[in-house]
Amino acid sequence: MHEALCRHIEKFITLEPSEIDTLESCLQLSKIKKKEHLLKEGQVCTTMYFVVKGCIRQYIINAKGSEQTLQFGIENWWITDLLSYHNHTPSHFYIQAVENSEVIAIEKPTLEALLIQIPKLERYFRIISEKSFGAMQMRIKFLFTMSAEERYNHFNNLFPEFVQRVPQYMIASYLDFSAEFMSKIRAGKV
Repeated sequence: MHEALCRHIEKFITLEPSEIDTLESCLQLSKIKKKEHLLKEGQVCTTMYFVVKGCIRQYIINAKGSEQTLQFGIENWWITDLLSYHNHTPSHFYIQAVENSEVIAIEKPTLEALLIQIPKLERYFRIISEKSFGAMQMRIKFLFTMSAEERYNHFNNLFPEFVQRVPQYMIASYLDFSAEFMSKIRAGKV
């Protein structure tokens, strides 16, 4: 059940069998239905989610009342609202399943205890945080420096399977353009 997370951790650090047993004893797999929310704006985020199967997204509702997707999480990715999680403040985000999904949810007190019991996990989570932060920086760069068509082509080249899995309006909002513009790009009419 937790093999995916253990394999992911082992890419970055080596755990002893007893440490793996300790980790696995603290984990629970949850099934999330498509469109189900894991977090809504205003709630305090107390959980980090590791996606075992499926797709999860983080989004806001902008001033126009439209959903703006900020982040996706697919298999072997983590997703949470880090500011709410760390500061114990109300979230500004929604986290929702795009597909029927399976996640390992780690509550903050559980993770804090694990980090004391297995100090090597601190390194794992630091590396994951650094990779996530770097990806967000690149996303911001692309939003500021690429045309809408260039952003779509870049995203499609990096994640071709993703473009097939995720509703087009979500990809359009992630890439910061309208669903109508997305249709024009895909039809080659831009």
